[in-house]
Amino acid sequence: MRFFLVDESPDVIHKLTRIIEDNELGIVVGEEKDGKVALSKIKAIVPDIVILNLDIPTIDGLTIVKQVKKEDFDTCFIMISGDVSKDMVERAYRHGVEYYVYKPLSSTEMRIIIEKVIERIQVSRKMLRIQEIFDSENNSEMISPIGFFEQCTKNVLMKIGIIGEKGSSDIIEVCKYLLKNRVDLNNTTLREICSYFTENPKSMEQRMRRSIAAGMANIANLGLEDYMNEVFVEYSNSLFNFEQVRLEMEYIRGKVDKGGSINVKKFLSGLMSYCE
Repeated sequence: MRFFLVDESPDVIHKLTRIIEDNELGIVVGEEKDGKVALSKIKAIVPDIVILNLDIPTIDGLTIVKQVKKEDFDTCFIMISGDVSKDMVERAYRHGVEYYVYKPLSSTEMRIIIEKVIERIQVSRKMLRIQEIFDSENNSEMISPIGFFEQCTKNVLMKIGIIGEKGSSDIIEVCKYLLKNRVDLNNTTLREICSYFTENPKSMEQRMRRSIAAGMANIANLGLEDYMNEVFVEYSNSLFNFEQVRLEMEYIRGKVDKGGSINVKKFLSGLMSYCE
C-alpha cells in the first residue's frame, strides 16, 4: 500500500513511518506539513491511504478529505487529532474518514487500524477483479462473484447482530438480486424489488425494515458502551444515517421519546459497497 502522511510535527511523521515500515504495511510515498501543499500532492500522487492530522496549517485535514472525496479519488483517510469532541468525530465520519484516532498515538492501535483499512481495500479490489472477469467473459462457467458477495454480506449482518433475524435472508437475497441485475436503487422502489421474490412484497419489506431497525439499535448500544468501538465506527455512518444513530442513542438513554429512523435504500447501498 502507498501512504501519504500529513502532520506539522516531524515526530508524528517519524512515528507513523516507523509503524508502516517496521510492520511491512506498505511504503510512504510522500509527507507534508502544510495543508494546501498536501492537497495538491495527494491529488497528483493518489495514494492508497492518507494519514493526516485534523489541525494543520493553511487548510485543515477535514477540508482535504472533502476536496479529495469530491473528485472521487480512490483514497482512504485515517484522521488523527487531539480533538475528542463527539461533534468533530461525527463530522469526520460524515465526510468519509475511515477512522478517527485520538492523540497521543498508540503504535499498536495505529497498526491495527491501518491493517483493517488495508484489508477493506484488498477485499474491494479483489471483488472488482472478479467482477471484471465475470463481465468480460459473460459466461456462466466463469468464477461468479455471487458466492463471495453472499458470504461478505452475511459477515456484515453478523457483525451488527442481525444474522438471525427473519429479515436477514431477505436482505441477502435482495442484495444478490441487485448485484446480478445491476439495479440502480435510485430508479426503483423497495416494493418493486420485493415483488420479484414474493406475492406479498409488503410483508417482505416489513421484515427487512424490522431487521435493519434492530441493527441500528445494536449499533447505538455499541456506541453508548464505547464510542470508538470498531463495529460502531465502521458501520454507524456507512449503513445508517449517523444523525439517526445518535437519535437512537439518545432514545436508549431515555432523553427523547422516539428513536432514530432507518433508510432501507441507504442500508442496502452501504452493505453492497462493502461487498461488491
